[in-house]
Amino acid sequence: MRSFLLVAALTAAFPSSAQTTLQPEIVVTATRRAQTVDDTLATVSVITREDIARSQAPDLLTLLRGLPGVDLARTGGEGQSTSLFLRGSNSNQTLVLVDGVRIASANTGAAALEHLPLGQVERIEIVRGPRAAWYGSDAIGGVIQVFTRRAAGAAAQFSAGRWGRLEGNVQWQGGDERAGFGIGAGVADLDGFSARLPGAFGFDPDDDGYRNRNLLLRGHAELGAQRIGARVLATRADIDFDQGVSDNEATSGALDVEGAIGAGWRQRAVLGFHRESLATPVFESEFLTRRSSLDWTFDRDLGSAASLVAGLNWQRERGESLATGDGGATCTYCVSRRNLGFFASAQGAAGALDWQVATRHDDDSSFGGAGTGQAALGWRASESVRIFASWGEGFRAPNLNELYSPGFGGFFAGNPALDPERSRSVEAGIDLGFGAHRLGARAFRTRVRDLIAFQGGETFQAVNVARAALDGVELAWEWRAADWRLDASATWQDPRDETTDLDLLRRPARKAAFGAERTFGAWSAGAGLQYASSRRDFGGDLDAYALLDLRLARELGGGWRIGARLDNALDREYELARGFATPARAWRLTIDWAQP
Repeated sequence: MRSFLLVAALTAAFPSSAQTTLQPEIVVTATRRAQTVDDTLATVSVITREDIARSQAPDLLTLLRGLPGVDLARTGGEGQSTSLFLRGSNSNQTLVLVDGVRIASANTGAAALEHLPLGQVERIEIVRGPRAAWYGSDAIGGVIQVFTRRAAGAAAQFSAGRWGRLEGNVQWQGGDERAGFGIGAGVADLDGFSARLPGAFGFDPDDDGYRNRNLLLRGHAELGAQRIGARVLATRADIDFDQGVSDNEATSGALDVEGAIGAGWRQRAVLGFHRESLATPVFESEFLTRRSSLDWTFDRDLGSAASLVAGLNWQRERGESLATGDGGATCTYCVSRRNLGFFASAQGAAGALDWQVATRHDDDSSFGGAGTGQAALGWRASESVRIFASWGEGFRAPNLNELYSPGFGGFFAGNPALDPERSRSVEAGIDLGFGAHRLGARAFRTRVRDLIAFQGGETFQAVNVARAALDGVELAWEWRAADWRLDASATWQDPRDETTDLDLLRRPARKAAFGAERTFGAWSAGAGLQYASSRRDFGGDLDAYALLDLRLARELGGGWRIGARLDNALDREYELARGFATPARAWRLTIDWAQP
């Protein structure tokens, strides 16, 4: 923490440069309608393709870990199982979308973020706080939406690094705004290091490697007032761990139609699908997910100061848990369920006041109905100051493991009578914008009831017993100039189990991040510093840690760019999960080319 404060203090002495007035980003995830971040009355972070390229981050964990309110834990090196905790919520209480399509496993409720290839990502929007009134289940902590890449012409990237890292991806996009087609393909191979630490259960000193193959197809065409688009992202990952190898195959896609439909209305219909298989032969198990969905939204302006968004969502999913021993596959459960949801939201302004209301009802074949609501009020005290407050509800439908798993010899079995987890949240915030400076502060309070835990009776069946309290404060600041970029954030939070009054696992009470970048003509240099306090974990607390990364890049002309990144530059030892290894100092060299 002292290092963080020292670096922050030194930035005050940086030479002044021509400043750039910061403009708010346009986002679509917060209210399912395109609007500026300032108009959403929500807490939103945006990561663009330019940000991804500039960071030279090797994976999604490295890219997201410095954001306020975002905590990540990984059981080993790159490609190993990764959990994301948004504002202290559980990893399955954050909704993850790719181009508007849910990608969580129907069996475990977790999204395999560790296998999403950054080379195929155009943009990421992170909305912190409940969004169930727009999206339904899982959006208790918030929503993360990943938009796949839209290359202009041709592009390619190659990188190499420590632990035998070799990566490459290519992109090509043809056509124009009226019609076009694009394709992207990528590969990544790492020899890796042992996922477990010496002395941990199941430790094997061999290297645990990772391989990822991915393919992105996309196209679009305009037909009168409507625009038709299609996207498919497929990944195949082989993950070594100390007991064997897991194979993860996932394909998601969407066909959408959007445009004006008369009388001031616009519509967008998205037909989506997600298919996923996770096979672990050494455990003689395989999980399968099959999901189809339809999202159909309508929006229109109500005069010059208000707007309306309404829609429906239908989805059908099937989850299968297979025992794969003895050369065959037997269902431990093979179950289908469906959900139908309707929502409506309105937003507007009256002088200096902004308002927003939303409501939704879901009907789920596994637990019945769930209603959720949201409301927010903002006050623009001046052109530079905005204050807002919001209230929202959320819920999480039990996943199929929690409902139907037979357990292990009858222990830790599912329970078809489970109710959904439910939450209520309040948030207050202030945003200040002065020229090249933007400062935001947030305070939030969430209470979750009917948490599902395997604590029922002598066999530890899944039951609704626990309650959680998630409280915190977030600060974020950014400054832009002609040749400088500075960012800083800090989070104080208290995520705890109200039943036991214990801190929730692997979530630090305090975290901070600082980033600085300077351009020198064709050169750019940057640094990032992240700090996390101690966290509770199984078997004892994890120590606090601070990580420093450094990067350097040069534009070569003709669309060429070379870069170098050094992660954990001070070679600190730390743990994100007890008994699991994390990367030591690691270098990565990158060559990028984009068609001029």
